[in-house]
Amino acid sequence: MASDAAPVSADFVRQMGGYSLTTAHILYRMPDHRSLLQTFLWQHYDLFPHFPELQRFLDFWERELEGPLHSVTVAHSRLIRPAELRSVDGIFRLN
Repeated sequence: MASDAAPVSADFVRQMGGYSLTTAHILYRMPDHRSLLQTFLWQHYDLFPHFPELQRFLDFWERELEGPLHSVTVAHSRLIRPAELRSVDGIFRLN
């Protein structure tokens, strides 16, 4: 018997596993002009509070890229939350 259900996205599966959307605002120094700062935005699903995906990215940055990091600001939001329930005062029937 064939299933009519749509395939579940990988992002949804990750969110169900506790991952949340994480955004990092990265300021780094220009390699040739150390007094100038450049900005980079990184966004990925990651696990709060240790952010292993972001940590891997920052480790790669420090190991492979020439622009030294100045600062990293992190924000995250759980996109899947428990349902919000509210009471209904009446029932409306449409014929």
